[in-house]
Amino acid sequence: MARVVVVGGGYGGVTVAKGLDPLAEVILVEQKDQFVHHAAALRAAVDEAWQHSIFMPYSNLLSNGRVIHGTVSQVEGTRVHIFGQDPIDADYVVLATGSTYPFPAKYSASRSDVAKARLKQLHSYLHGARSVLLVGAGTVGIEFAGELRNAFPDLEITLVEKQSELLPTQGFADELRDQVREQLKELNIRLIEGSELAYLPPFNVGELGRFVVETKDGHRIEADMWFQCYGARPNTGYVAGTELQSAVRPDGALKVAPTLQVVGQTNIYAIGDVTDVRESKRADAARAQARIVISNISSQLSGKEPQATYNPSDEWVILPLGPEHGVSQLLDSQGNSRILGPDQTAEIKGADLMVSVIRSQLNLP
Repeated sequence: MARVVVVGGGYGGVTVAKGLDPLAEVILVEQKDQFVHHAAALRAAVDEAWQHSIFMPYSNLLSNGRVIHGTVSQVEGTRVHIFGQDPIDADYVVLATGSTYPFPAKYSASRSDVAKARLKQLHSYLHGARSVLLVGAGTVGIEFAGELRNAFPDLEITLVEKQSELLPTQGFADELRDQVREQLKELNIRLIEGSELAYLPPFNVGELGRFVVETKDGHRIEADMWFQCYGARPNTGYVAGTELQSAVRPDGALKVAPTLQVVGQTNIYAIGDVTDVRESKRADAARAQARIVISNISSQLSGKEPQATYNPSDEWVILPLGPEHGVSQLLDSQGNSRILGPDQTAEIKGADLMVSVIRSQLNLP
């Protein structure tokens, strides 16, 4: 039976591993000891009741294959090297290692107990803070602002975006931005657009400590804590010094063909945040790419050429601002954008943050 090694157990990786489990010997290599539902991480950052909800075991994911917890040091062709373990030779490799992002949107700790301890400390700091600065008014900064307001009604919140307007990603409608601005105003969240900090605060992200900063155009901001809500970078360091390095772009992303094969490779695929696919890096996009890879490896397993190709979708977003506020930009059956308000956004994502969907995918009760 052919062996498929999936490197990375995030949204895309678990989808590939589960989809190919009946067809091949699947080995999922994941650094973290539990799956982390990052889409709910900002809720967990402000609400102790969510602390355990975002961490889920991999134990029920595969019926035939296995999950190895370890850190991949290098992927050399279809040989996967893991720190402290024997290398694994595969027939197919799927790279799904995601991206790094500042805490608390993502966690770098491989042990869930360490991540939970940091969350507990953050909760303590937030209860002692009177004001918070969020740097970056993209989807993360806006969603975090809404979560903070819901959990801490009296907290002073300032949101700063250096670009000329919030949600600077191309493809978002002006109506979406207008509704976000209106809801931020309603929630008494100070928004400063088109203004870059002249210097960073003297404390680490997520630490408690009073400070004053200024923007380059003169806005003065006092706060007790600050968070960096920008700075995603693909996790592709393990290809350094290998033949795959030629496929790495300057920003760290891997160049992939429409079939999601890494450029220049036949049996090595990449999905999700590590790829140079031109669209927002979303969980649903990673899962959609995973389905293309499942189809193509299935074809190869039966002696056929990979035919399925991935077409990036137009931009859409479900953007809760706490459980009861938010706005969404969705695509209808004709591909046209529709803007939905807080009630519909909360119905789609705001209350549950899709925890039940992820638990079902991981075969958990």
